Amino acid sequence: MSAQKKAGALHLLAGGAAALWLTLTGCTPEPAQVRRTDAGGAPEPAVRKLVITRAPGGDAARVIKSATAQAQADHRRLLVYIGAVWCEPCQRFHRAAERGELDSHFPDVTLLEFDLDADGSRLTPAGYHPPFIPYFGVPDESGRATSAGMSGSIKGDGAVENIVPRLNELLGRK
Repeated sequence: MSAQKKAGALHLLAGGAAALWLTLTGCTPEPAQVRRTDAGGAPEPAVRKLVITRAPGGDAARVIKSATAQAQADHRRLLVYIGAVWCEPCQRFHRAAERGELDSHFPDVTLLEFDLDADGSRLTPAGYHPPFIPYFGVPDESGRATSAGMSGSIKGDGAVENIVPRLNELLGRK
């Protein structure tokens, strides 16, 4: 092999090794981590999908107030979500969310999840006592319940299709 071909091969090998090193060391950001800004300079959310977050323990209003502030900082909308493990529409909604089927409908929504059975006693003082579950509600600035909420759904295959348009209406979307 000529000296020129050897130099070319070494250059190609070095370039490949550098690309591999950048990939392995994390210098190339993952697409989901790239934050762009809009014309006004505000950062867009890094996560563009429905997020369901289990509420931590403690006073419900304080937990919701804190989660609302975090969602606003992340340029997301927070709703209080109350369900139960035995609730069929809740189960169907969760499965659709896990499969990513709701991401395009709610790319900027975070649901702060409470379980009615486990968390009911701490939700009531904050004004959350839905007549039916699943419940989705808009909290006020103190974390307490407002009149903006929706509860209940049908059972069976149409549960998610029943929830989505009503949830969009709650969010002020058509």
